[in-house]
Amino acid sequence: MRGAMLRGGARVFTFRAFRWAGIAEEEQVPGPLTMSLAVFVVILLGIVGGAVLRHHLPEHHLTGDSKDMIRLGSGLVGTIAALVLGLLISSAKSSFDVQRNEVREMAANLVVLDRTLNEYGPETREIRGLLREAVEPWIKMIWREDAGSYQPVGHIKVNASAQRAYGLISRLEPSTEPQKVLKAAAFQDVGSLAHARFLLYEQSDGGIPLPFLTVLVFWLTIIFASFSLFTPLNGTSFSALTVFAFSAAGAIFLILEMDHPFTGLMQISREPLRHALLPLVT
Repeated sequence: MRGAMLRGGARVFTFRAFRWAGIAEEEQVPGPLTMSLAVFVVILLGIVGGAVLRHHLPEHHLTGDSKDMIRLGSGLVGTIAALVLGLLISSAKSSFDVQRNEVREMAANLVVLDRTLNEYGPETREIRGLLREAVEPWIKMIWREDAGSYQPVGHIKVNASAQRAYGLISRLEPSTEPQKVLKAAAFQDVGSLAHARFLLYEQSDGGIPLPFLTVLVFWLTIIFASFSLFTPLNGTSFSALTVFAFSAAGAIFLILEMDHPFTGLMQISREPLRHALLPLVT
């Protein structure tokens, strides 16, 4: 797998492969908690709207065939919404697990690169030190510690330590056959790291379109409005509907949290990457 990736990557990831770190700040978008609370409020408004509509509609509109037809329609919408919610949760969890494994793979590639350079000889000590300096800017970029919003890859500023490390690797002059092999392996590891960082950054912004989420919330609002349309609201029924609405909003929160795995309450740990390389022994 590694060989297949690197045959194409070694030629592509040139000096620009290490251009990472600071990103200009942009306008912040609502986070998963804010959006799920907004969904909760919208569903509650749907419940209240159904109750208000119940009091304004003629009695014969809420009985007999009309009642059966509305219940069948809301059941159909409820089935569709349940299927979509289940698929979204499953998809978001799978994406979350994939990106968590990519972080671990990136940490492993960093360790392999460091050991390859160590095997090469003492002349790579400066490069190994620069790699350690470059890790923190990579973390800040992927986990959005310096900026909140996604920016195109071309707008990412240069990581000076990583850029210099790549230059020093390219200027190594192997004097033995083993050193030639190790230098080639180091370039391959550089390609793996560059690919992983670009991929993680591109994936970190999430992939659920707002119109899709809007339609899902509309379905949920219709369902809850149909509940209060045929059932008089009292303290018990309203409390139960509030709990149900909170549960639905909680499902939206889980989806949005896992769809943004590098921010929020359920973010992927940065510790495997931060502690991948031990300090150099002086």
